Amino acid sequence: MKPLMLVAALLGLAATSAAAQGFGMPVWNSPKGGTGITISGDVAMPGEDYGKGTAFGARGAVGLGNLTLGVGFTTWKPDGGTDSYASYGATGAFRVIGGSLMPVAVNLQLGLARVGEANLDPAATRIAAGAGVSAALPTPGLRIEPYLALTNRWTKYEGLDAESGLGWTIGANVDFGMLGFHVAYDSEDFFGQTINTIGLGAHVALRAPIGM
Repeated sequence: MKPLMLVAALLGLAATSAAAQGFGMPVWNSPKGGTGITISGDVAMPGEDYGKGTAFGARGAVGLGNLTLGVGFTTWKPDGGTDSYASYGATGAFRVIGGSLMPVAVNLQLGLARVGEANLDPAATRIAAGAGVSAALPTPGLRIEPYLALTNRWTKYEGLDAESGLGWTIGANVDFGMLGFHVAYDSEDFFGQTINTIGLGAHVALRAPIGM
């Protein structure tokens, strides 16, 4: 399997409140952020240019008002691959605009992910940095937060020069008090190709729904 297959999976940044980016995942985000602890489980389906297959991830994040920090783990086995790509990472997100009284929120994101050797591909490190914007919808009994995130993504394979590419994500977070789910579509231009992935998941927020 070529390194390009692995590169196509490098799409993970920030969970529902912000969690570790993982190989094979879209760029999760929640510009509105929050307080307390959020635990997320995810599944993603990379496109054909990724190598397809299915990725699974588990993440945890702690929200401190404007600042959210997270860690997580992802495993992804592409079609035709003999090994799974196991990655771990960490992220941070800082809310610049928004809060309990503002429906529109803007945040800055920074994430790091690391994957070991697999399928004859070298180990790689991924850094992603960018921003997201969301607008909370006034839905009784629910918190619906659609968002758009733009990030630049740097990838460094051991023994090779670093490469970079710009990506965007359209997603949404839906909360029913402490429970919720999230969905995202991610696209990135890399090595002259457009690579895409779709992800969805569920999360539990161990906090009071105070709208922070």
